[in-house]
Amino acid sequence: MSGPRPIRFQLSRSPWLAAAILGANGLAAACLFVVLPLAPGIGVAALLFALGLATARDRAWLAGRNAVRAIEISGPEQVTLETAEGVRRHASVGPRKIVNRLFVSIPVRTSMRRTILVTADMLGGGEFRALRMWALWGQVPGAMRLARPA
Repeated sequence: MSGPRPIRFQLSRSPWLAAAILGANGLAAACLFVVLPLAPGIGVAALLFALGLATARDRAWLAGRNAVRAIEISGPEQVTLETAEGVRRHASVGPRKIVNRLFVSIPVRTSMRRTILVTADMLGGGEFRALRMWALWGQVPGAMRLARPA
């Protein structure tokens, strides 16, 4: 007899997360521009904003080759991450998950440590609720399990 089927969450792009990343990096770049002398200020501000663009591309637009496009939950502390390249990595989940109505932060341990941030607009309402319940209590609602095709 096999255990419960894994639940798969297919992530979509998040314009809200992209805007938050770019806004925070833009504000930080503006602060550095104001504080530093002209030439270094322009250079450092441009680099900081470029870092924001790269981060938004990878984490919010899911366009980087290592961007996580799908999360498959196979247990309370076990997930499989699928990247944009199609690479699947099994990972264990760390203890410091952050869960609220806007996002779920999932620290994972694979070949490298990283934190997966899933915002509410990356999943449908029911799927995001199910992910929040799993992150809080280690279980996905029974209706979610029944709704998945075999």
